[in-house]
Amino acid sequence: MTTPYQQQGAYPQGAYDSPIPVRAAHLGDALASEWTKIRSVRSTVWTLGVMIVLMFGIGVLSAVAVSSVEPEVGEESVLSLGFFGVLLGSICVITLGVMTIASEYGTGMIRTTLTACPSRARVLTAKATVFFLLVFVITTVTAAIVGALQTAIVDGGVSTGEDWFRATIGVGLFVGLLGLLSLAVGALIRHSAGAITVMIGVVLLPLVLALFMYTESLRQVQEFLLEYSIPSQLGVLYDTPVTDQGPNGWEPLWIMLGVAGAAMAAAYLSLDRRDV
Repeated sequence: MTTPYQQQGAYPQGAYDSPIPVRAAHLGDALASEWTKIRSVRSTVWTLGVMIVLMFGIGVLSAVAVSSVEPEVGEESVLSLGFFGVLLGSICVITLGVMTIASEYGTGMIRTTLTACPSRARVLTAKATVFFLLVFVITTVTAAIVGALQTAIVDGGVSTGEDWFRATIGVGLFVGLLGLLSLAVGALIRHSAGAITVMIGVVLLPLVLALFMYTESLRQVQEFLLEYSIPSQLGVLYDTPVTDQGPNGWEPLWIMLGVAGAAMAAAYLSLDRRDV
């Protein structure tokens, strides 16, 4: 039975052809979506803003303090003065890395995300790519500016091209990979507070435990924790290792790459196998 509207031709009888071109979604669309998300939420501005303030504040204040006490630092590189600012700033990167994915589980937004993009691997790839590039660029640029200010404030000191490369590009890659590790932990735990707590423990607990291991029977464990704790690995990139043994040069970057890669592989498997 036809309605009066169909008899008058108000409804088309055939299939509807949209004048807007229709194409299959690809990774570029997911990247654009994740970039819109990460730059439009307040947590990104606050966490990365605090990280920049810490890197600038602690780095410049350290240079001023050293310059007032020791007018000449001899053959030491002044770039190592940026270590503490980056170490504290990495806590902000950890927080943002967890919240990049765990906050969507808390609000239920992950269901909308996976409905719009059913390919879960594509979603995680887009999140990881956008987050890593953002953290890498901001950390590298900030570290380079802080290093230039420290060099101008402190007289003396010898910083080679490799020192600059490790203290800028190397540190940026290391902090970016640490952020990816945090994102992977957030994808596995799916709870912001829990994942942030786990990551802070991963960063600080090994070094704290090593400081309280006085007995000779725990000497090897203490040395291992001191050499491979994340603060110590970061210090190697600034040529200020905690111990004379252990990783050196670019080795901390390869270690962090392996750890972050394993965690991301587990996150891909978890996101594919578990329900949302």
